[in-house]
Formats: sequence, C-alpha cells, structure tokens
Amino acid sequence: MSAPAVHYRVIPHNPGAHLWRVEMEIRGGDSTTQALTFPAWIPGSYLMREFAKNLSGLRAEDDQGAVQLERVNRNHWIARGFKGTLRVVYEVYAWDLSVRTSHLDQTHGYFNGTALFMRAEGLENGSHGVELVPPEDSLCADWRVATTLPRKTGNDWGYGRFEASDYDALIDYPVEMGTFDHFSFEAHGIPHDVVLTGQHDTDIERLSKDLKQICETEADFFGRPAPLERYLFMVMIVGKGYGGLEHRDSTSLITCRADLPAKGELKMSDGYRNFLGLCSHEYFHLWNVKRIKPAAFTPFDLTQEAHTTLLWAFEGITSYYDDLLLVRAGSIGVDDYLELLGQNFTRVYRGKGRLKQSLADSSYDAWTKFYRQDENAPNAIVSYYKKGSIVAMALDLEIRKATENAASLDDVMRRLWVEHGQTGIGVPEDGVERIANEVAGVDLSPFFDEAIRGTKDLDYPALFAHFGVKLHFRRADAPGDPGGKKGKVHDIQLQARGAIGARLKDRPGGVELTHVLDDGAAQATGLSSGDVIVAMNGLKTTVATIKRRLKIWSPGTEIDVHFFRRDELLTRTLVLRPPALDTAWLELDEDADEETRARREAWLGAPNA
Repeated sequence: MSAPAVHYRVIPHNPGAHLWRVEMEIRGGDSTTQALTFPAWIPGSYLMREFAKNLSGLRAEDDQGAVQLERVNRNHWIARGFKGTLRVVYEVYAWDLSVRTSHLDQTHGYFNGTALFMRAEGLENGSHGVELVPPEDSLCADWRVATTLPRKTGNDWGYGRFEASDYDALIDYPVEMGTFDHFSFEAHGIPHDVVLTGQHDTDIERLSKDLKQICETEADFFGRPAPLERYLFMVMIVGKGYGGLEHRDSTSLITCRADLPAKGELKMSDGYRNFLGLCSHEYFHLWNVKRIKPAAFTPFDLTQEAHTTLLWAFEGITSYYDDLLLVRAGSIGVDDYLELLGQNFTRVYRGKGRLKQSLADSSYDAWTKFYRQDENAPNAIVSYYKKGSIVAMALDLEIRKATENAASLDDVMRRLWVEHGQTGIGVPEDGVERIANEVAGVDLSPFFDEAIRGTKDLDYPALFAHFGVKLHFRRADAPGDPGGKKGKVHDIQLQARGAIGARLKDRPGGVELTHVLDDGAAQATGLSSGDVIVAMNGLKTTVATIKRRLKIWSPGTEIDVHFFRRDELLTRTLVLRPPALDTAWLELDEDADEETRARREAWLGAPNA
C-alpha cells in the first residue's frame, strides 16, 4: 500500500504554554497549487467554533524554501508555486477543557481532529497518516496514548504512526495523552476500553459491570453485531463538570469526581445515575447520528452551518432512550426512571420557550439560538434534547397505542438503522415521519404537526394513563427544586408563598437576576436580567435570605426593592405572584388493570413494572 498523500506529525510542543505543534506534509502531487481549509465546527456540536482562531506561526515550505500562503478567508488558504512535497507548519493554542476542542498542559493532552488538522482540498477522500510524538517536557515523560486511530507502528498505548481512511474518519478519532488509568471489558465479544484521566477513587469492577450491561443492551436493541471492532470511553475527571461528545467508535466524557462510584459504595447515587445515562447516550449515538445521519450531514461541510429540522430525532430520541435503556439493562429501577422523567418534564415546563419555538425550529436554529443562549433563552427557545426526549417518548407511546403494542419507536429506530445506517444514505427531512407512519400503520401527521412543528403542550397525562402511569404537576418546594419526586411541602403551604419569577445568583454586593421569566413578578415590576438587588424592604440580600423570606411572604405582598442597573441605583415595588405549577413527578398507577400493566411492562422492558 502506498504512503498517504497527506501526513501530520503532532507534537505536544510546549505543554506549559498549551501549544501543540503540527507538521503537515502533502506528498507526491504534480500541482503547484494547494488549497487548505480549517474546520469551523465539529460534528455533534452545532456551533461555529472557528478553530482557526487558535492557529499561530503558520508557514509553508518545499525543498527549495519558503512557499507563499495566500489567505482567502477566515479558515481558507492557498499555497502557490511549490514543487514536490509541501510542508505546512503551525501551532495550536489548546486551553479549553471540554470534549469539543483541545486541551494541553503538563498533566495531560487531549484533542479532537477538528481542532488540529488542516484539510488538503481535493485529497480528503484518500488515506491520512498521523505520527504522534512524545513531549520533551520531563514532567510528561511517563505519558501514554489513548485513541482508536488505526495503529501502524508502536506498542499499544504508546506513541507511533497511525492511519485513517480519509479526512472525515481522521477527525473522528480523539486522542488523549497522559498518565490515565485504564481497564477493559468485553460486550458481546467486542473489546471495550475505558481510560480515566484525573484523580479518582473509582470502583472499577462496578463501573465495568454497569458499562458492559449498557453496551450489550444497546447492541441487542439495534441487532448484533455492533458496527465496530473496538470501543473507547475517554473520561476526564474534574471537580465540577459534565459533558460528552460521540465519535464513530469512541466517546469523550467529562464528569465530576463525586459522580463516579467510590470503592465500597453500593448505593446508586444521583450523580452515578446521571453518569451512566451520559455513557448510555453517547453509546447510542454509535447508531443514531454517527451512522444514521440526516441528509444535511452527508457529507459534512465543516466550513459552514449545516441546517436540519431533525436534531430533535437524533438528540431527542437518543435522550429518550439513554435512561430508558438503563432500566432495560437493569442498571436502574423503574422508580429511578420515573424520577428522571419527571425532572426532564420540569426542565421543559419551567420555560415559556416551549410555547414559542417548535422542535423543528429548535433543531434548525441550533447554530444561532440553542448554542448561543442569552438571558432570554428560557422565554424564547426550547431544547431539542429535553423536549425532544419527551416528544420521542410520546411518539413511542402513540405507536404502541395504534398497534396495540405490536410495534413501537424501537421498530422505527431499527428501520432507520437498516435503511440509512447500514447503507450510508442520509435521512431526508421527512424520513423519520415516513417510517413512523409505516410502522404505526396510521397517519401520524397530526401528531407531528402538533408535537414537532407546533408548540402546544401535548396531553401527556392522558397518554400516560393508557400505560398505567400518572403524571402530576406541583409547585416547587423551594428555588432549585429539580422535580421528579412528590413534594416535601404541602401544596396549601406552597400556595401561600410568593414567587419572584426570576433565576438568582449571588455576587459581591448583592443578588444578580440571571434570567427574568415571562409573566413573573420580576418582569411585571420592570426588573431585568443583569440587575443586582442589594436590598429588599431595607435589608441586605443574598440568595439564601431571599429563599427564607419567600417562605413567609405570600402572593400579593409588596416589597421595596433597591437594585443596581449598570451603575445606577433604582427602586421598584415588587408584587409577589403565586408559584407556578411547573414541577413534575410521576408514579405508577397501582390500580391499573392487568391489560394496562402489560402495556406498561412492554414499554419499560421491566417485569412487574
């Protein structure tokens, strides 16, 4: 096999200054002109991140010397007048500790290919070589390498040469360097590796067992064998953080240290439950979005936005199944699942944006709205993740009703896998709806008009009732109440408490209103996001003191509020309003008849549910 025409040498050049050095070679061409582009976004995160902003020291040369680089726009260059091999050298600043870009210091190095690799236009469909080189910094002498890049030379977990089949594949293999801990397990005979970067006291045996159950359950869901030869979980452990990004045969995760199960800890903590849900979510993406893709992503154009109305299906459906499959895997119980479902309803119903923006529009406008949220976001937009998962659940239950439980959204996903995931044919904008209609055997366009293209709340209580589940809404026990459980405070007491209608944050000198909610007391008073309350009824405020006072201040109470807007001190009279019925919790209907219980068990995949 001939050597790749495009080759990169990646060096952790100066970890203390957070600089990667990339040496790119374009070999064997007859042309004297070569276009080069840098990605502007990364698949799975729909924001123009403009990775080229982190470049410095860009230069080019051939065997005769320096080569002119003409800049065309923010992420596009043209090399002219070179002969033979073109060498392009640049540095990349890497100080974003996230799953989306790149991070480098003397404790570890991490990068996604979109953050480091220029693309040689016209050569993107051929193989691309990569050499990973160890850092010279003595503090990094014992680093190892974790990646699923196909290895050509070197030992496992070591540096060496690697090769990707094309440019799109190249940027889908993240790389972790450092002194991580590593363990392995097999899921239906396929090796799965987990690397843990950061200090931790994790019960490896428990985590391995739980991940194995999840991976096997999801492989069974779509049908074996899973579409990979190996899988890698790359986990960055921090004091505070959460996030994940899917890749073709790996995932990058960030989690709180406290969310991992400690040795000797047997209880299923809320944090560990959320972490397993994150792992389940990203693993489900192996099928849904990495292989079952919207037509707008086939192929990717990483220089400009790629709009689709289907993100609710690719992220919302995935968000629906991530927790449901934990139940089916036996990782959590039905009560846990209903609690998580209630928390999700709570997040959605606490924003009036759900009544203004449809899921189709939320998907299409992800680039400019969801990923660029401001202080008015709760009033104007809805999450295609959170509401998308609720609507996916409703679609599942509607199909089950229409077919008397003979078919479900499970069958829709398997059809999508066979017709689009296995063929590589992108899903058209009406593709999910078309397959759902065929699986249900009825016209579901009224459902899609209301749930996907419309903004009204569905009749979820009636839908749940058919499956022996009760959905309740109550008032929040206190600010920050996440929902999901029956309230601790009697509703009569809660009705007697006033509400401000704003989200609050302590800051030096007072309390900042981070978000002012539609139809709330703060908005009616004329308070705005960014205002800093310094006193209420003549007393200095903190978030804690406001929470305490709201327990005794009733709706209709008038409060003198002194606050700063910019550097001007203003005074208003705030009239408290009743707290909203926006906190959800669910429970099994213990009086459900045998037929209803059977429907419920079939949906949840748990006996005696």
